[in-house]
Amino acid sequence: MAMKLVKLWSMLSMPLILGACAIPQTVEIGSTEAQVIAARGSPTQRYRVGNEELLEYRHGPYGQKTYMARIGPDGKLISFQQVLTDEMFATIKIGAFTKEDVLHTVGAPSDRAYFPLSQLEVWSYPYRQYEVWDSFMHVGFDHGGIVRKMETTPDIRFRNDLFGPR
Repeated sequence: MAMKLVKLWSMLSMPLILGACAIPQTVEIGSTEAQVIAARGSPTQRYRVGNEELLEYRHGPYGQKTYMARIGPDGKLISFQQVLTDEMFATIKIGAFTKEDVLHTVGAPSDRAYFPLSQLEVWSYPYRQYEVWDSFMHVGFDHGGIVRKMETTPDIRFRNDLFGPR
C-alpha cells in the first residue's frame, strides 16, 4: 500500500516539478545582458534602437505575452516589461509609426496578412484586452510601411461555443 502511494505521489507531482523548471527566472533592473539571457533564455528577436539593445521574448504564436528587455549602452538592464497591453498599443501613432517603430514597441506579430481591397499589410497580436478578453490587435500598414489603421477583434480561438470548452 505504501509503495502504491509513493508511486501515485511521484506521478502526480512530476508535472509540477518539471513545470517549475520551465518557469523563467525574474530579472532585476541593473542586471547585465548576460544575466538577463541566463535567466530568460535566448531572445526571440533583437533590435538596435540608438545606443540601446532590445531583447524580445515572445510567447507565441498563441501566446498573449511578449516581454521586452531594454539594455542600455553600459550593457545593463534598464527595463523589462510585458508589451502586449492596451497601454503599449495606445502609444502607436496612426499616420506616424513605421513597421520598425511597431517592432520596437510591441515586438514581432504572431501573424501577417495582406488585404488587397484595403491595400494594407496587417500584423496581428494576440493579447488579453484590459486583462479580461482574449483579443487580437491588428495593425495595418500602407505600402510605405506607415501605420494607417488599428483594430481590436475577439480571439475566437478561445470561444467555448465554437470549439468546445478550454
